[in-house]
Amino acid sequence: METAAPASQPADNLPELSVSELSRAVKRTVEQAFDRVRIRGEIGRVTVAGSGHIYLSMKEENAVLDCVAWRNTVNRLTHMPEQGLEMVATGRLTTYPGRSSYQLVIENIEPAGVGALMALLEQRRKQLGAEGLFDDERKQPIPYLPSVIGVITSPSGAVIRDIMHRLRDRFPRHVLLWPVAVQGEAAAGQIAEAINGFNAMEPGGPVPRPDLLIVARGGGSVEDLWAFNEEVVVRAAAASTIPLISAVGHETDTTLIDFASDRRAPTPTAAAEMAVPVRAELEARLLEAEGRLVGAAGRRLERLRGELRGLERGLPHPTRLVEQKSQDLDNATESLRRVMTMALSERRGEVRDLAHRLRHPRETIAEKRAALAQVTAALRPAALADRLAGESDRLQRTTRDLGRGFAARMDEPRRHLDQLGKLLESLSYRSVLERGYAVVRGDDGTPLTRAAAATPGTALALEFADGSVTAVAGEGAAPPKRKKAPPKSAPPGKQGDLF
Repeated sequence: METAAPASQPADNLPELSVSELSRAVKRTVEQAFDRVRIRGEIGRVTVAGSGHIYLSMKEENAVLDCVAWRNTVNRLTHMPEQGLEMVATGRLTTYPGRSSYQLVIENIEPAGVGALMALLEQRRKQLGAEGLFDDERKQPIPYLPSVIGVITSPSGAVIRDIMHRLRDRFPRHVLLWPVAVQGEAAAGQIAEAINGFNAMEPGGPVPRPDLLIVARGGGSVEDLWAFNEEVVVRAAAASTIPLISAVGHETDTTLIDFASDRRAPTPTAAAEMAVPVRAELEARLLEAEGRLVGAAGRRLERLRGELRGLERGLPHPTRLVEQKSQDLDNATESLRRVMTMALSERRGEVRDLAHRLRHPRETIAEKRAALAQVTAALRPAALADRLAGESDRLQRTTRDLGRGFAARMDEPRRHLDQLGKLLESLSYRSVLERGYAVVRGDDGTPLTRAAAATPGTALALEFADGSVTAVAGEGAAPPKRKKAPPKSAPPGKQGDLF
């Protein structure tokens, strides 16, 4: 589809690029110009993504460089980046079009010089020590004479030859060698795997499980021995259930595995000397101990023989002891026979006394039959009728007595109730209505006691003694007051009128 040409043309002939085209061009230029670079700087923030990639920044006073280490590269790194540490990173520079930024793709990273390595070593030592991996309470005792010794070292170096030669001189033992790399990128992983592998062996399996482990390496620089400072190696040594001797480097060399191991040897040869005693010295000590044991046993036996001869003189002859005990047995048997005879005689007398006190069953049966005859006679119909008639008379007398008592108790409350009824009748307003008065109520049924309460036009209800009528309040003068008639005297015996 063609578009119309713009109204005005640019003054120059620069080509028009899209954003993607420009980003790709910049990416090609940067990657071609900085295909292999080596950057030194202080590590800033470090972020480990869930995918395994590591994102970090390297900074100086006035510049910051974003960096990334892909997961397959992270697995090969001999030194992990740590914040605040000065390190040297090797890789290639590239761009990230999504944010218009550039970054370094790390292929390798290492501390910047021995000073940085020592600072990293001290920082890691403090970190692992704070977790308790170096505590003395975790240390295990070294077995005096192990049957099987596991050695973790390089199979081609002089270390394994020195260890084997020293073991043959002192006390030959069965040795299992787990060959590992002791330097380089893969060394730390192989050493940790060897320690864990020896610990995973089952006792009594086809391959004998070691009683002692020796991790050994010859001397070298800090960089050469760095595999024994890696966290994975230190944690494997601390977690080992088999006692472990570390023999890394010379006497002046110190690595973190020395703190985590159960015993540190200054050299691999010294580790072999710690592992087993000298056989000739052990045999000499055993012979000496055997001589002392034989002499002590002989002296003890002689002393016991003397004590036995002394005790023998104080003991009576066995025949006399048997004769005396036989006579005691005869006496006890005779006494037992007499006691048994007397006890049986006493029990027979007690049985005879009990037999005299017992009644014959025929007497007991006759007595029970007589009692049964009395009960049967009492249960005959005539006897039951007489008994029921007597009980009926007694019940009627009790009923009459209760009726008279109840009537007597009710007379007094009845009289009191009558008096209260008469008093209530005399106090009722209806008795006043009988004398010609009326009760005036408003439209809500409330009694009106003042004329001012009945405004003109208000509906009124007039209640008389014989019924009620309705009326409407009107205006007008109040009727003249009539002269009150003198009150009639109440007839004698009547209560006076309240109104």
